[in-house]
Amino acid sequence: MNKTQFIKSMAEKAGLTIKEATAAYDAFVGTVTASLKKGNKVALLGFGNFELKKRAARVGVNPQTKAKVKIPASKAPTFKVSKTYKGLFN
Repeated sequence: MNKTQFIKSMAEKAGLTIKEATAAYDAFVGTVTASLKKGNKVALLGFGNFELKKRAARVGVNPQTKAKVKIPASKAPTFKVSKTYKGLFN
C-alpha cells in the first residue's frame, strides 16, 4: 500500500474526504517528526513507539578501494511495534 492508497483507505474508514484525510495524515507525520526533532519519544499505546536512536561514530571500509572511511555519529528515527499489535499477526 502506498501513501495515496493509505490516505484513500483512511478517508473511507473514517468517513472523511480525501482532502481531510490528507490533512490528518500530514498532521500526524508532522507531529511525530517535530516531537522526534525535540528529542521526545512518541508512544502510541497498543501500536508502537517512535524514537530517535543515536548511532556512534565508527570506521567503515570502502568495498571498492578497501580504504578506511570515518563515518560520523548520527541520529536515526526508529519504530518499535508494541507486543499487543505484534500479537495480532502471530
